[in-house]
Amino acid sequence: MTRKILVLATLILGVLFTSCSSDDDGPPVTTLQLETIGLQPLTGGSSYQGWLIVNGQTIPTAKFTDPSGIVNLDVFAEDAAAANQFVITIEPAGDIDNGPSDAKILTGNFSGTAAPLTFQTVVADLSAASGQFFLATPTDNAGGVDNGNDEFGVWFMNGANAAGLSLPTLASGWKYEGWVDFGNKIVSTGTFSDVNATDDGNLFKGSGGDVPSFPGEDFLVIPSQVSLSGITFPAAVTGKRVFITVEPFQDNDSNPFFIEPLSATAGITTGPANPVTMTSNTAVPSGRVTRPN
Repeated sequence: MTRKILVLATLILGVLFTSCSSDDDGPPVTTLQLETIGLQPLTGGSSYQGWLIVNGQTIPTAKFTDPSGIVNLDVFAEDAAAANQFVITIEPAGDIDNGPSDAKILTGNFSGTAAPLTFQTVVADLSAASGQFFLATPTDNAGGVDNGNDEFGVWFMNGANAAGLSLPTLASGWKYEGWVDFGNKIVSTGTFSDVNATDDGNLFKGSGGDVPSFPGEDFLVIPSQVSLSGITFPAAVTGKRVFITVEPFQDNDSNPFFIEPLSATAGITTGPANPVTMTSNTAVPSGRVTRPN
């Protein structure tokens, strides 16, 4: 009799446990499958994050840094079924605000179970980008007199007083950035939003001259507050690769982002009369997210 009572008690406890577990389960969960082309792994602590748009509200997915292959993202089934749009953002290191950043990189609307994702509609259409630069060091030309060291600077200009870049306006959360690959080190010329205005760089400028009202940089002096190993200043730009990237400027990553609309290798000639035409690169990421029927 005692044995029968113990067995019965065990069965009752099992039923109660199963019932409680069922009550504690949350809403049903389903899996979104994300496939991308041209989206590259992130470094520096930033991450990608997906967002379902449901009745105007943003519903987050888990963050991820490597978009290779198929990325599975678990969400509530109700949200997946009700969503009309999907967005991927780049979230900065340490992000805890539970909301999407301004740096939206892919977006698309659901049609049935799938949403094709595009870059152009949420960042910019880079298909008509063009540009040129020349080598010069105007920031140490005292009195406007060229002192003969123009190999140490690069300016995205057309002649002495016109913009050398033709680029579309970027969406909020993004900026352009110029770079020079010195071999051991890739150094920024500064970020900018306007091709007709001075950028926010000019950390390495000389003295006695003027900073042009266009993006560019003179690599003449390393200020004491800047830590930059692996390169000796003044640093010659001749023969070096010069390029422009599209940057999620809040990601706090000191390395170039992978979207690179313009690039060229500088020659050995200098001055406005010897411009270098940049090659355009129209490759941008794309993707597709699917939800279950």
